[in-house]
Amino acid sequence: MGKTKGIAAALAALGLLATTPASAQSASQAEKLRRLDIMLMVTGLRCRHTADNFQPDYQRFTTKHIALLNAASDQLKSRYAGLGPVQANRALDKISVTMANTYGQGHPWLTCSDLKIAARSLAQAEGAAVLVEAADQLLASNGTPRFAWVR
Repeated sequence: MGKTKGIAAALAALGLLATTPASAQSASQAEKLRRLDIMLMVTGLRCRHTADNFQPDYQRFTTKHIALLNAASDQLKSRYAGLGPVQANRALDKISVTMANTYGQGHPWLTCSDLKIAARSLAQAEGAAVLVEAADQLLASNGTPRFAWVR
């Protein structure tokens, strides 16, 4: 199976998973969703001047999943609620910058072409469970068995 078709097939299969309401997210799920969003944003900026620009796909992803992404951000912010609203926002910003810096030099094993396919598929995905599963696979430092052939 070709790399492009393999990624699309794997992400399409994720669409068959059951959905989980945003309110049922665990803290680790919220962090995965936040990290997935930031990874796509940062790598999208890196890829925007290539033939594999996926900014429109990323925009569709954020538009479709804005409620889930905002809920994840709010849940992470609530970890720091005891610090007060300003400090909680600063703590979340610090975490987000750390996440973004991880992808500042690009994704460790996915190309712009691979990320474009992923963003396009995720823009069509349904529910938090699908996004969390995709995050588990796409955020792995060296690829997961399902995506190992992408390396």
